[in-house]
Amino acid sequence: MSAPRIVKEPRWIKPTFIGIALAFFAVFIVIPLLTIFSQALGSGFKSYIRAFSEPDVFASIRLTLLTALICVPVNTFFGVILAWVITKFNFRGKNILITLIEVPFAISPVIAGLLFIFLFGSFGWFGSWLMARNIKIVFAMPGIIIATAFVTFPFVARELIPLMEELGKDDEEAALTLGANGLQTFFKITLPNIKWGVLYGVVLTNARAMGEFGAVAVVSGIIRGITTTMPLYIEILYNEYQFGAAFAVASLLTLLALVTLIVKAVIERFIAEQRKQKMV
Repeated sequence: MSAPRIVKEPRWIKPTFIGIALAFFAVFIVIPLLTIFSQALGSGFKSYIRAFSEPDVFASIRLTLLTALICVPVNTFFGVILAWVITKFNFRGKNILITLIEVPFAISPVIAGLLFIFLFGSFGWFGSWLMARNIKIVFAMPGIIIATAFVTFPFVARELIPLMEELGKDDEEAALTLGANGLQTFFKITLPNIKWGVLYGVVLTNARAMGEFGAVAVVSGIIRGITTTMPLYIEILYNEYQFGAAFAVASLLTLLALVTLIVKAVIERFIAEQRKQKMV
């Protein structure tokens, strides 16, 4: 019986597909990035620096960073708790809870912003109660934080749930058998095992929090210098034909995104190495 014939692919297939991938990468990634920085620095470095000295630009940067600084720890805390509850316990409605975690991804950010307008706006469900107590949610910083927290909520939980399911319960049960309490088990057993997953979720949450536009645009009212985050202020500057300043702020937001990607890549590398060590 003759040996099976090995069919080789034509030589042109590999370089062709590599070329297509590189062309796609250049058109949709490299060229836009180069355009942002070339436009930002087109009027000179002094003009670039001067753009950040404007009070409204500084206010948008401060609001963006403050929003991320609040939303990331909150979503990390609740994401870890949700992942712990879902992976360590069996209860009625577990599948419903898992589905609800995905809701912020399933609906448009603009719809999410409208939801908070209907809840906390002057004509919303809680509007009259809030107005009677002089509490302002929408068109103010609290509304921006709530909307951003909503759209960034799933990231940590989604990263941890499959990781914790893969790790199982054996280590925690062994620690409890040896006399450790719940907190000791979590901080000495569970957290060290999931730390890279937590950091990965934190990086994704931070990236989305700084770049969110739709939900924030609805609840903020886009009040210049007060409720404008960096993405919103970039649009304002661009619509006012202040292209140099718009690209300057965009370049800063892009730099923050690139730093986030670098951190994400480093974390992915550590996670891959950790999995290899466990397989050995």
